[in-house]
Amino acid sequence: MGKRVLLPVDGEEHAQRAYELARELFFGETYVLVHVINPADASVSIDGTMPSFPEEWYEQQKSHAERTFEEIEARAADDGIETERVVELGKPARKILETVENEGIDHVVMTTHGRQGVSRILLGSTAESVVRCSSVPVTITR
Repeated sequence: MGKRVLLPVDGEEHAQRAYELARELFFGETYVLVHVINPADASVSIDGTMPSFPEEWYEQQKSHAERTFEEIEARAADDGIETERVVELGKPARKILETVENEGIDHVVMTTHGRQGVSRILLGSTAESVVRCSSVPVTITR
């Protein structure tokens, strides 16, 4: 049985970079794509407007995740790489770590936003939390 590689995806550009690195390091393995919908982000929608209802915001987030999944899945199919998808609701680092355990993940490949200064202090770093707490190796790219 091959390795299972987790790719947390939170946007198309970041997902593409994580996919490229995973393809270089783990070509031919199974990629598990995870998107975490963070309720703390509900104050502003993807398009920068205020959602009228929490359900509307959640549906926008799911739709955004679907588009990102489809982009990566199309590339993976062209490369002959099998993918699976997972959508979670909660704090990103916690849900990524839970997915590692629940899905039998062997390695995580993810991007970092590269925040610095006050932004990093206030928002924290999902990548840093995953690296510190993961039970499997984690590879980070920018």
